[in-house]
Amino acid sequence: MPQYLSTVLIFAGAAVAEIAGCFAFWAWMRQGLSAWWLLPGVASLIAFAWLLTLAPSDHAGRAYAAYGGIYIVASLLWLWLAEGRRPDIWDFSGAALALIAAAIILFAPRAA
Repeated sequence: MPQYLSTVLIFAGAAVAEIAGCFAFWAWMRQGLSAWWLLPGVASLIAFAWLLTLAPSDHAGRAYAAYGGIYIVASLLWLWLAEGRRPDIWDFSGAALALIAAAIILFAPRAA
């Protein structure tokens, strides 16, 4: 599997885990749902942190910065699929820019 494809899959899994974990806390604190929501939420956030360690980067900060682009896209998909609110043209434009920036950060040739 090409490195860029495996990287996208790692970041996509991390984004789903992070959003799901954060949403569990949101549901508990903002929507008054049971504190039991916190158990899968914490497990999901642990999975998120573990997945980010699999990113092909020698430096954590660079991996986190590149992940940000994928997180933006995943958040807008969550907005659309889970919350029923379709992103607008500005959301799509911002997401495209974030993905371009993430690709530059992660895949640009680096001087040794």
